[in-house]
Amino acid sequence: MSKTWNELGISLHEEVKNAIKSLNFPNATPVQTYTIPQLLNKKDVAAEAVTGSGKTLAFLIPLLEILKRREAEEKWTKHQTAAVVISPTRELALQTNSVLDSLLKHVSNITQILFVGGNSVDDDVKNFKNNGGNIIICTPGRFEDLLTRRQDLNLANSLKNLEILILDEADRLLDLGFEKSVNTILSYLPRQRRTGLFSATQTKEVEDLIRAGLRNPVLVSVSAKAAQSTPELLNNYYIVTKDNGKLATLISFLEQKSVQKAMLFLPTCATVDYWSNIFPHIIPKKLELSVLAIHGKMKAKRNKIMEKYRTIEKGLLLCTDVMARGIDIPEVDWVLQWDPPASASAFVHRVGRTARQGQQGSSLLLLLENEEAYVPFIKNNQRVELNPLEDGSTNEKIDELREYIRNIHRSDRAIMEKATQAFVSHVRAYSKHACSLLFKIKPTYVVCSQYLVETLHKPFQELPLGAVGATYGLLKLPKMPELKNRDLSDFPEIPDLDLNTIPYKDKTREKIRIQKLGQYKITGSWPGHKHKFIKKDTESWSISKQKKDDRKEKRGKRKQSKQAKLASGEPIKKKKRKGMTDEDLAELKKDVALLKKFKKKKITSEDYEKEMGLI
Repeated sequence: MSKTWNELGISLHEEVKNAIKSLNFPNATPVQTYTIPQLLNKKDVAAEAVTGSGKTLAFLIPLLEILKRREAEEKWTKHQTAAVVISPTRELALQTNSVLDSLLKHVSNITQILFVGGNSVDDDVKNFKNNGGNIIICTPGRFEDLLTRRQDLNLANSLKNLEILILDEADRLLDLGFEKSVNTILSYLPRQRRTGLFSATQTKEVEDLIRAGLRNPVLVSVSAKAAQSTPELLNNYYIVTKDNGKLATLISFLEQKSVQKAMLFLPTCATVDYWSNIFPHIIPKKLELSVLAIHGKMKAKRNKIMEKYRTIEKGLLLCTDVMARGIDIPEVDWVLQWDPPASASAFVHRVGRTARQGQQGSSLLLLLENEEAYVPFIKNNQRVELNPLEDGSTNEKIDELREYIRNIHRSDRAIMEKATQAFVSHVRAYSKHACSLLFKIKPTYVVCSQYLVETLHKPFQELPLGAVGATYGLLKLPKMPELKNRDLSDFPEIPDLDLNTIPYKDKTREKIRIQKLGQYKITGSWPGHKHKFIKKDTESWSISKQKKDDRKEKRGKRKQSKQAKLASGEPIKKKKRKGMTDEDLAELKKDVALLKKFKKKKITSEDYEKEMGLI
């Protein structure tokens, strides 16, 4: 239940009160109501709350209050770090940093610093030396690098007076493989501190982290509704599309619903790259939707794209799960999902990008005919009710879009190659789906209970790879193991297709390709291509047979010789393998030491390559 800030039963510093007023939030959300008093009463807290419930302010407000209370006894020097907030992604860290920025405009004598990947490590070191930071907002990888860096920074010394540690989106920290980094960081921090752990879902790994990193924590669990794990004002829908019609269904949906600002989650970075080149051509101009793209392999560009998406009135952001957690973007009215996410919990986080802070929002999941069993699955697993919508696409629309995209491929070889890469990455990501019982590349036959069959409706059907390839607008299906011995009749083949005739739009790139193509026609080998296996010259059957007989005869003679020695009691000498010389051993030790220096960033990559004789 929401309360006013005065009703929380805690005394706040006047500057902190002014900071809260500046945000224009007259009431504290439930997670803030239960969490803030506990942290201020020197308790460790593990908080679970649905996405969009105000978790960021639930830890930033007590964090600032703790620092201001301590300041009354002794002022903070610029290199004394009193608080650390660890976020799983660069975007979430930047967002937290932005909220803290707005609060610190009303709070004096407290400094902050941001440590995230994508920026220069040397710049981070220089910035901390010059400006310090009472509050550090960071991602775990970069913070671990700076903590273990000894030659020019002793960050651990600045953390001796640490008052509070916050682990934001803790389950995501562990999902992304940061468990080792988090454990390393914890080993550098003083034990006498307060710790807040915030997450939208509780997993076994999070429970283990609570036991390891928190002392007798207070557990706070806040849900908008006991019967669901998504925000109360969020409406969740799904459409079962034709096997080759997912794209047509999506475009029809955008037209019918007059979508203003949406996020489209795609399965891989390659699919984001590809569709970001296609969508600007196929989304009707009357919708006035700007198409932006963001994924984990982008570095500095991600910040610019995020800022642009935040400020535009109408737009479609194509993204991977790098955007699924904690990101708060105003006015997102629809979250769209091309595929069910790899894990059931990720579904909750994705759809939580809309309907935030009491606003209305909607989500749509596109399912193929073989994936309809996901609807009862997500209801049982995550307490999310999905409501069906009619598929507004037609066969004519499907054929029209496919041919239009194929013409784009014919006009630019680069787009054609991106399509193939996207399709391959999509299929391979699908094969590693956490819910492998439902999502299969190949058909599966298992013995199961009648209840399971009734619950899943259409279990264990295979992914229609030919139809999926047609949706991507492929001119030809690539050679890959997943396509072997499969019925691909649902892929419309193009007769007499010669892919070598398709040019790059980039004239320089096309000129190089033409030159290589000419060499290939002469030599039969593509220039610069490394063959895994070198094809041997063919030889006549008689020569091949003679060589085989010779080898057989030699083996027979060796066997007879061995048996004769055994019979006479003569010892059989075994071939000794050449051992390493002292010189070889010394050289190996030198190389290992050099590699360790490089990994610890004590030498540059250029110096390492010179020493190793690579350049």
